[in-house]
Amino acid sequence: MAEGGVENINLSVNAGECILLCGRSGCGKTTITKLINGLIPHYFAGELSGSVKVGSLDAFQTPMYQLAEKVGSVFQNPRTQFFNIDVDSEIAFGIENEAVRPDELHQRLDATIDTLKIKPLQGRNIFELSGGEKQKIAFASVYAMNPDVYLLDEPSSNLDMASIYDLKAYLQLLKQQRKTILIAEHRLYYLMDVADRIVYLSEGKIEAIHTPESFCALSGNTRKSMGLRAVDLRCVHPKDKPRREHSVLLEVKDVALHYKKRPIVKNITLKAAKGEIIGVVGCNGTGKTTFLRTLCGLHKDYTGAFLWSGKQQNGKDRMKRSYMVMQDVNYELFADSVGAECSFGIKNPDMELVEKTLSELELIPFREKHPNTLSGGQKQRVAVAVSMICGKELLVFDEPTSGLDFDSMQQVAALIQKLAADKIIFVVTHDYEFICQVCSRIIHFGQGQMTGGIVVSEENEKQIRERIGAVDTLERKD
Repeated sequence: MAEGGVENINLSVNAGECILLCGRSGCGKTTITKLINGLIPHYFAGELSGSVKVGSLDAFQTPMYQLAEKVGSVFQNPRTQFFNIDVDSEIAFGIENEAVRPDELHQRLDATIDTLKIKPLQGRNIFELSGGEKQKIAFASVYAMNPDVYLLDEPSSNLDMASIYDLKAYLQLLKQQRKTILIAEHRLYYLMDVADRIVYLSEGKIEAIHTPESFCALSGNTRKSMGLRAVDLRCVHPKDKPRREHSVLLEVKDVALHYKKRPIVKNITLKAAKGEIIGVVGCNGTGKTTFLRTLCGLHKDYTGAFLWSGKQQNGKDRMKRSYMVMQDVNYELFADSVGAECSFGIKNPDMELVEKTLSELELIPFREKHPNTLSGGQKQRVAVAVSMICGKELLVFDEPTSGLDFDSMQQVAALIQKLAADKIIFVVTHDYEFICQVCSRIIHFGQGQMTGGIVVSEENEKQIRERIGAVDTLERKD
């Protein structure tokens, strides 16, 4: 069986039912969604047998434009499903293609924006939105079409805690409307009182089908052995990290960020030393990624100063010293194989290090594969591998656990901790499990300012939860 392929899948889903598909990266979750929405076989080729029915429609025989009236898809990377540059046009795009009357179109557009509470995003340029905001627009564009079946692939991967709660509310709204939902997801905790059944896949086969009650009854160690994340964040606690005494290497002095002359964040001041893993937290769209792009010399519109060993650094200096693993790793995968990607653009690459890194990240089986044929989690691991090989002193990771299963999260956590021995590392993340495991302290962006310096420890658990919104998410009941 090919990586990501499936075999002997037999699954019936009732109208109005919510099915959670879970399992390790590459187990076939996304493949199942592609079979339902017709991308397989109409777009992706391969050996195919069996049948898929959506209501009375044969998914393999029905033209995709007809199937799209019944099945709506929200992809892991929302950028891949956008057709317009502004929010309103994107939400209206699907219903425009259904040739509805202009008055009905505007009515459905307004109703979608009001129902999903995304009024602040209306009229915006899509490419100026954060990853989490883009995900909301992708969902809204599908919701406006009012399909019977919703397919969501890792919908929470780029969302902050508040937005994950909003997503949960969206799903509950769909259930009230008797819509059928299939979700391929690694972050499980927010779905335990939404999913009706939980389908666990391994190596392309259905290994088990659980109710939420039987699934939650599994021990934490059993779920970890299955490659699954936590089902209850109240059982996840920060770990005390060993204290490392290093002199200050990086200093950020009174930096203010702007975009098209519009202020984004002001009064950013911090110091960092080698060995630190600094978590950068805050709601979607608060300037976290813009700050780190500026830190790496990629964003030019700022005031203030960056110093390294007491010496001021211009954008070119910072670019030479840093490496950034982007939120959308497709932007930085250039070669035609995973092996070539790991030495791409590096002068005199250390091939022994390349081999060792590929082995550590379990990428050897994919050495000859094109990076774009990998799953989202596997692409993340390739980008992390490049960061390890390039030998920069300042590493920046933007949502490095996006789309990762438990095993891959553990691997990335261990590798980032190893890298931090002689580097400074910043990590933009909404992943509470990852923060607890790997970060030495967190800084918070919100309301146009940066605050922070909270040490990640058992003693500061309440403060950490408050900063990332975990308390609010856990305590709000439906």
